[in-house]
Amino acid sequence: MCGFVGEMIRNDNPHMPEKIWQQSLEAIHHRGPDSTGEYKDSQIRLGFKRLSIIDLENGHQPLAYEQERYQIIFNGEIYNYVELRADLIKRGYTFQTDSDTEVLLALYVAEGKEAVKKLRGMFAFAIWDTEAKELFCARDRFGIKPFYYLKNDERFYFASEQKSIMPLMNKVAVNQESLQHYTTFQYVPEPGTLTNGLQKLLPGHTLTIQSEFTISIEAYSDRSFDTRNNGSLSELAEKTVACMRDSVEKHMRSDVPVGAFLSSGIDSTAIVALAKEHHPNLLTFTVGFETNGYSEVGIAKETAKNLGVKNIAKFITAEEFIAELPNIMWHMDEPVADPAAVPLYFVAKEASKHVKVVLSGEGADELFGGYNIYREPLDLDWFKKIPKNMQSSLNRAASKLPTSIKGKNYIIRGTTPIEKRYVGNAFIFPENEKSKLLSTYNPAFPYTNVTEPLYKQVQAYDDSTKMQYIDMHTWLSSDILVKADRMTMAHSLELRVPFLDKDVFALARTLPTEMKLTNKTTKYVLREAMKDLIPKNIVPRKKLGFPVPIRVWLKNELYHWAKNLIQTSETEDVFNIPFILDMLDEHRKGTGDYSRKLWTVLCYMMWHEIHVTGNIVSEHQLINKERIKKLVSI
Repeated sequence: MCGFVGEMIRNDNPHMPEKIWQQSLEAIHHRGPDSTGEYKDSQIRLGFKRLSIIDLENGHQPLAYEQERYQIIFNGEIYNYVELRADLIKRGYTFQTDSDTEVLLALYVAEGKEAVKKLRGMFAFAIWDTEAKELFCARDRFGIKPFYYLKNDERFYFASEQKSIMPLMNKVAVNQESLQHYTTFQYVPEPGTLTNGLQKLLPGHTLTIQSEFTISIEAYSDRSFDTRNNGSLSELAEKTVACMRDSVEKHMRSDVPVGAFLSSGIDSTAIVALAKEHHPNLLTFTVGFETNGYSEVGIAKETAKNLGVKNIAKFITAEEFIAELPNIMWHMDEPVADPAAVPLYFVAKEASKHVKVVLSGEGADELFGGYNIYREPLDLDWFKKIPKNMQSSLNRAASKLPTSIKGKNYIIRGTTPIEKRYVGNAFIFPENEKSKLLSTYNPAFPYTNVTEPLYKQVQAYDDSTKMQYIDMHTWLSSDILVKADRMTMAHSLELRVPFLDKDVFALARTLPTEMKLTNKTTKYVLREAMKDLIPKNIVPRKKLGFPVPIRVWLKNELYHWAKNLIQTSETEDVFNIPFILDMLDEHRKGTGDYSRKLWTVLCYMMWHEIHVTGNIVSEHQLINKERIKKLVSI
């Protein structure tokens, strides 16, 4: 787990000034504080920050291969590198290190662009061919690792985080379409960003750029479903546990200590139970809040005791919460208004005191059908027996009923097609409210610009699988994995996600809907697979995620902080400030729960004050600036 920065220039242009280069590279020092490496020639400059995990002595980057013809910078881990290395040795390739980086580069030399299809892991990398003058970049199939880029006529910049590219931009201009999507989803769907001109390489894609500056972007994998597996429940459960056991074993490969996050749910509990088979002294980490109903610490500690592993827990106070928010938003790079990012930041901070690598349960819900909302089509299925013209009439009639009438929303949802009903796992501001919220609202940028193309790709799927597909291509890579990467790397901690594995997905994509969802439960097969490995009380537990008391605190502990930020942030050209202040007061009075809408706005404002205006400077930024001053003065 590391970070990189790169610059490719066209013709005889000079490289960026040294001061700017150091600023870009040191902006991601937290991703790799163990060592710094650079490579430079007339057309390319590669910078690398290393977090040493495998082959601690020899795995430095940029790493060269074949008489230094090829140079690579690589962020991530290749979990099947041992097997790939053995195969490459049989084919005559030699190695100077025991690192997965050299295996990746040798595989590229052997097989070219097709090499990415054999990789089992999380990665973003760039390979420079010094003879062909070609740059080849790739990102893993799920988007676990980030890859940002910016291109103009003469330069191509790329980096692990956008804060490394922003110093190269004369002015940070907010993209209006991305802003409107953010207010819908609580994140900016990929490949867009909030910053004009800055893009993300999509998961499962490669990018090739040659000396004449032509860019080619290609998909090498997809995340589609084919739910026609005819296996029985017991057969599929057996395959699931075997597949997960193999994945966890591969994800445990490390030359440094490995721990695991532990909550009260089945996902992290299953990972811990399987990891303990390889590491009996596994350390686990949990956070919670002292507010009633917002802590999983008690159940996690009981689970750890039953599994025979040690658990280290921390409670987060409202004061700590507010104090760390500038650091959190600086590391987040772009606003992701998922409240779960905050406890993730704190649990990573605690874990980093003890280990360098942690396992976590991200991805289980998207692969195995874990969100309760995925069961909704089962409850509404009987509406399909009603003729469509009658459904439309019912929908219109229900829409006119008073809000207090019980069943109104149920009828509306049952008579609304899934394509119009399901936006994704988070749906913050509908279009009619966005026009009131935003100072400038453009009707040409509705959220359907994101969802409609995805729904067109899955017309043959059942509604629950369509929902999974939407989340796999939006929520997972743009929210779940963004906060997972940024909040752990903020503390130089490598997070590994065994559910998001090439082989696990190959099985999960074939599971029929009835093996994932029933009228009573989610992740049916996964629960069946893990029932003999984890405590009995965990098997049936519903998903909680990281519960955060935003709703309660915005009425009390966070109210004055929120009001001050709304009134002082320089976002009048973005938001209707009186509208937001009214929402805050209505929330405090208890006349409505506006916590998620307010949090979405507040996260944007905090991001804007840190990354655009510079009015708020985080503690981590100050530390970074001092380090850059010393480097530039040498």
